[in-house]
Order: sequence, then C-alpha cells, then structure tokens
Amino acid sequence: MNTIANPMGNASVRAPSAAPVPFPHAIAGRAGSAPPSGDLTRVSLAYVEHRINLYLRFGNPSRTIELDRWRRVAVFAPAAMFCRIRWESNDYGTTRWQLMVLQAGTSLDALQRIPGITPGARILLHTEGESKVKAVLQRIDAIETLAVDPVDVSPAYWRTLGNRLAARLALPDYTPERHAAWLAGRTLQ
Repeated sequence: MNTIANPMGNASVRAPSAAPVPFPHAIAGRAGSAPPSGDLTRVSLAYVEHRINLYLRFGNPSRTIELDRWRRVAVFAPAAMFCRIRWESNDYGTTRWQLMVLQAGTSLDALQRIPGITPGARILLHTEGESKVKAVLQRIDAIETLAVDPVDVSPAYWRTLGNRLAARLALPDYTPERHAAWLAGRTLQ
C-alpha cells in the first residue's frame, strides 16, 4: 500500500497498490480471440440435488466456467442459440418447470432481461409447466432424430412453436424441407 496526502488535512490515506479481484462474471469474457466482454452473453447454471436444476438442453458455449460444485457460467458469442431449462422442487414435489430457447445478442441489440442471463437475450420460445415443457422436449428430440442440431434450427420455428403452445394449437413439426429452406434463405442474406 502506498501512502498519499489527504487534501483535507494532515492525516494520510492509504491507497491500494493492487487492483481489486474481479468478479467471476467479469472474468467470463476474457478469452484470446473472443469478442469484447460486453458482447458476450453469460448464462448462470446451477444444480442442487432435489432442489434446483438449471441447465442447457442444447447450445454450444464458447466457454464454461465452473464457479463451485453447484454453479457454472456458460459464455455464448453473439447470435448463438441455446436452450435453458429450469426445474425447481421443494419437500412436496416439483414447483416449477421452465424452458426457454434464447439467442445471444450484442450490447447494441434490443435484448430482454432474464434473471441469470447477462446482459440478456432474445426470447425465441418461453414456456412453463410440465406438460408444455415435455411437449417442447419431444420436438427437440424429433429434430435431433433428423440429424439436425437444434442450434441450427430456424429462429422462426421456435417463435411459431411458442405461439402455438400459448394458443393451445397443434404443434408444427420441423421437417427437412423447412430446414433446407432456412439454410437457403440464410445463404442469401
């Protein structure tokens, strides 16, 4: 520590000689060739047996940081898609099922603020309740049987699926033709 003069009197004040230790969320953005930390999306994940399970169903984080036995942080680059599932229970059974398909953005994008996701993300699909979450999980399994990574699925499909769930209508299937059309449209952009 260095001693500096106090302009208000004769007493001296000690100034710290080293920078303070950064918080884990500040460390999450430090990678060799990654975009600036402001453009990375950090997703908090947790697991406490019989109480909470906050995990990724799909998604390719550019980095995962393990904070302790129960908590991790997954870091996503801009435009990356991922699915986060939240399951909570108490002594009497399950209290919450939540599934969200999200797309990471940049600091310049309009993002929704979501607890546990910094700075936020675009919500493509949000559903709560055991039956609705299981219906979406079946659709994700069906997409994977087509040999399509759910990360590569059209964002419009996830929005349509969410709207159909909310309206209690029949859920659309993701077909190889729909995927081919999405890929063709993406190459034209």
